[in-house]
Amino acid sequence: MPRFSANLGLLWPDRPLLQRIEAAARAGFRAIEMHWPYDVPASELAALARRYELTILGINTAPGDFPRGERGLGAVPGRESDFQATVDQAIAYCLACRASAIHVMAGNVAASDRARARAVFTENLRVAAARAARHGLLLLLEPLNPRDNPGYFYSTLAEAVALLEELALPNIKLQFDVYHVAISEGDVLTRLRRYIPMIGNVQIAAVPSRAEPDEGEIAYPAIFAAVDALGYRGWVGCEYRPRGDTDTGLKWMRALSQ
Repeated sequence: MPRFSANLGLLWPDRPLLQRIEAAARAGFRAIEMHWPYDVPASELAALARRYELTILGINTAPGDFPRGERGLGAVPGRESDFQATVDQAIAYCLACRASAIHVMAGNVAASDRARARAVFTENLRVAAARAARHGLLLLLEPLNPRDNPGYFYSTLAEAVALLEELALPNIKLQFDVYHVAISEGDVLTRLRRYIPMIGNVQIAAVPSRAEPDEGEIAYPAIFAAVDALGYRGWVGCEYRPRGDTDTGLKWMRALSQ
């Protein structure tokens, strides 16, 4: 079985972030990842993670004005300075809490702006990667499926890979979210094998419900076997929406390991 990390953006939604960290440790996780922890001082988060011997993996760049529909700024024309401010914020937070990766959120883009947006995102990534590299930080690119995220800049792995190949920078990799890949493209195992050299993080959830991975149309034992066989040495993030109580739902780990 892979090493699982708890994504605290979705698990234990009934409690504040610091309590989610405690819950993850008590549930047996040894690593955590988050979406936007910025309301919690990084020093407090780091101290609690050290107390429970948890590895902090990745965080996301701030989404911008989330209530008004912004989902990141990386590919949004005219928002370059705002985007770089979110990168600086994420880097500072990672350094303060010893996180190692940043998911760079591209944002929503009108269809008519896509060509310009790609040029903006490419240059923004080039600048962000240089800043992150000074501190040994990894940047992650994650296409989001269009059903849940209409208007998001990209939804396919091929789009992200084209950026990776053009930039050819060692500290930018794919975040391979099985849930998003399955909904956007399907053929998950083939894509996992094809892109494994470019993958910096893997995430999981049931398809189509985004609940615990013991239901739905994805055979996760096959995914886990492939991850191991392909030599992936990173973590697998549990980024799903629990059906009910998070701790009760974690029985899927025992069930899928038998």
